[in-house]
Amino acid sequence: MFKLLIFIAVLYFGWKGLKSYVLKKIFSANTVSGGRRTEIDDIMVKDPICEVYFPKREGVSLTVGGETFYFCSVECRDKFIASRSEKTANS
Repeated sequence: MFKLLIFIAVLYFGWKGLKSYVLKKIFSANTVSGGRRTEIDDIMVKDPICEVYFPKREGVSLTVGGETFYFCSVECRDKFIASRSEKTANS
């Protein structure tokens, strides 16, 4: 009976140690240069057409006259281009 209790204790502490080791490896993967990641991964931008905020890296970009615009979809980008074309034609 005593050997069984020791065996269970060894299994329990082995499991806890293994779990601790795995968690440490997972969290260390989220570090940069040995320190915790403190910078924002991406910034939110506002679509000029539908006025929705979205992550910049997921958007569709368009550069007009040296200024870059970001859109949530290709459809919004196309609406922007069409509205600028109408303004130019009406001027």
